[in-house]
Amino acid sequence: MAHVSRRAFIGLSIVSGLAGVHASAAFAANAAATIDVYKSPSCGCCGAWVDHIRKEGFKAHVTETEDLEPVKAKAGVPADLQSCHTAFVENYVIEGHVPAREIQRLLKERPAAAGLAVPGMPSGSPGMEQGARKDSYQVILFSPSRRSVLAQY
Repeated sequence: MAHVSRRAFIGLSIVSGLAGVHASAAFAANAAATIDVYKSPSCGCCGAWVDHIRKEGFKAHVTETEDLEPVKAKAGVPADLQSCHTAFVENYVIEGHVPAREIQRLLKERPAAAGLAVPGMPSGSPGMEQGARKDSYQVILFSPSRRSVLAQY
């Protein structure tokens, strides 16, 4: 059996520990984020949006409610950015038919913002695929004091 000095043993232990931390961080970064969705029980396009985010790797927890106004008010979603459903992922609000790729980008870049919104219900947005019609729409990054266009579709 080979003899390992105490110094070599400590060095190997540190390297092994760092490798474990790196592997744990990589696993956590690749783990699916959970999105908490609040929607009307009768809204089919909201259900289709939930299907979209699940297909893109997110976990979704759905709460059905007839009154979404208190949810939107508590989240601070401005009236002109509102849509048919409101969701939360980590510390962000997701309002409306936001594409999963923009949510992934938000979680990767982590800007100082309240969240993302796709105002209204544009045809062709995730969950609103109805025939060949595709409206152009913007994904808005918003906070209480600022707004910017994150993506244009």
